[in-house]
Amino acid sequence: MSDEPSRPDSAPDSPQEPARKTPGTPQPAGGRDTPPDTTAGADDGAPRTFLVVVDDSEEMRTALRFACLRARATAGRVVMLRIIEPPGFQHFKFIGDKMESEAREDAEKRLQRLAAEVQKTSGQTPMLMVREGRPAEEIVTVIEEEPEISVLVLAAKRGKEGPGPLISGLSGAFGARLRVPVMVIPGTLSPDEIDRLT
Repeated sequence: MSDEPSRPDSAPDSPQEPARKTPGTPQPAGGRDTPPDTTAGADDGAPRTFLVVVDDSEEMRTALRFACLRARATAGRVVMLRIIEPPGFQHFKFIGDKMESEAREDAEKRLQRLAAEVQKTSGQTPMLMVREGRPAEEIVTVIEEEPEISVLVLAAKRGKEGPGPLISGLSGAFGARLRVPVMVIPGTLSPDEIDRLT
């Protein structure tokens, strides 16, 4: 299921309603150095659009703040994508439909709660998107469908478990399909460290 991202008819400074939409080679950033803005040479003068996947991880906040500050610095904007993973097999269809409806409502509320904060930090109204499916596949599809997206921002997971499912999922076949650079931010960065880097 895929609809166009919603765009407000009036009050352009208000957060947008989430669109009912189901996006290069990955380029990890090393250490605590500022990840290079690899979009700097493309479409010279064009604003940058930074895609952030809004999940429930702690490191998501790191990626979101970094994207907001980079968007402000480049007169760009942020796209927030919330992905709903499909529920398992349901014996009764109405149960699955109800779960899907509740999950979408929760996703839209989550994006709306973050929208005002993102607008304040980035200086631009964010684009909000909700998609359903496998995260890595939906990220690639969104980037393919939205030509204005110029960079994907992810944060590496804290701890010894590895960088996280999103980064791992995009390191294989799905990552090979990405047409934009990927900025991977250390998930251990504090807000002050992010501010200094950007």
